[in-house]
Amino acid sequence: MKHQTVIVLDFGGQYNQLIARRVRDMGVYCELLPYSTSIEKIKQISPIALILTGGPNSVFEEKALAMDPGILELGIPVLGICYGAQLIAHLRGGKVKTSLSKEYGKHSITYSDCTLFDGVTKENICWMSHTDYVSSLPEGYEVLALTKGCPIAAYSDAGGKLFGVQFHPEVVHTVDGNKILRNFLYGIAKAQGDWTMSCFVSNMVAWLKQKIGDKKVLCAMSGGVDSAVAATLIHKAVGSQLTCILVDHGLMRKYEVEQVMSVFKDGLGMNLQMIDASERFLSKLTEVKDPEQKRKIIGAEFIRVFEDVSKTIGKVDYLVQGTIYPDIVESGFGSSALIKSHHNVGGLPSVIDFKEIIEPLRDLFKDEVRKVGFELGLDESIVMRQPFPGPGLGIRIIGDITKEKLDILRDADYIMRDEIALA
Repeated sequence: MKHQTVIVLDFGGQYNQLIARRVRDMGVYCELLPYSTSIEKIKQISPIALILTGGPNSVFEEKALAMDPGILELGIPVLGICYGAQLIAHLRGGKVKTSLSKEYGKHSITYSDCTLFDGVTKENICWMSHTDYVSSLPEGYEVLALTKGCPIAAYSDAGGKLFGVQFHPEVVHTVDGNKILRNFLYGIAKAQGDWTMSCFVSNMVAWLKQKIGDKKVLCAMSGGVDSAVAATLIHKAVGSQLTCILVDHGLMRKYEVEQVMSVFKDGLGMNLQMIDASERFLSKLTEVKDPEQKRKIIGAEFIRVFEDVSKTIGKVDYLVQGTIYPDIVESGFGSSALIKSHHNVGGLPSVIDFKEIIEPLRDLFKDEVRKVGFELGLDESIVMRQPFPGPGLGIRIIGDITKEKLDILRDADYIMRDEIALA
């Protein structure tokens, strides 16, 4: 099933992922793409609307981030936010200037009666974060909102397809911001709201069955939310064709190994093998104090352990990774900063014999992954568990790692999580 899609073009704004999440929360599938995405690719995706994010640049600079002007001629609704609003005005013949003072924080705003602000309190509060501003609109455009320091806080073209807002409707500080985004999606772009996690699960399971057929699948399960949900999706699709490996490196949280084995092996009947390699890891970490060195040792040893285990399993056709959407975005694309390298299974692809990687969650944000977990019937203790680093407790210990320190930290961590759960 093909979902209606909204494309968010990223111009380097700090709220780019938040915009995409807001759209999905409203039941509309959304993809975050670089500002440089070609018009041909956009046509191929055939979105129902475009949203242009904010960004730190000025539209009139020599190295300004710009898109193909033809994108505004596609006849689909476009909403420009902050820099995106300035860019639309600039490309259509309006004027953008630099203000003498930056407008930042909460500001009073007055909205006009229009579809974009339907049901929104007309005298309201918005969140501003800009220095440049649209000083004059392209011919035929009209002002839809204003603040004391920004006479063109929102605008639209005469055809009601192109909209710009200087403020940020996606942040909670803008009162009625969600209403504004919903009005754009449903009142202007005519979205149907066909993006739900129950629909995702049924479609993904059907796709996995067709993709995998009668082949074998291998998954390195950490017990974390992403790998747990990914493995459960595969298990639901192909059952015993999936083999999961849980490597206990001795740095897990209290009762974590027992919980994972109980839920997935005993409860779901998953083909899950636990490898106790705790002594092997701890011996490698003796007297190692530097956190980065710990990470490297743990990562390298995990690969070696997994390689040893994979030899006993034999050839597999597919390797499962719990990659999620922020992993891809944060790996750096377009004008987005590189936050972290995209790596969910270390160097595993180079040490085992497989045909292809399957990443069933690669299009989902973390909160969507949790919703999928609930759709699959996983317990709240698994789905809502706190994120946990791959190197485990090893990098939460200052200085060298000893069994005594691990036991103390395990107990302290367990008490803290238990108190939070009861709060």
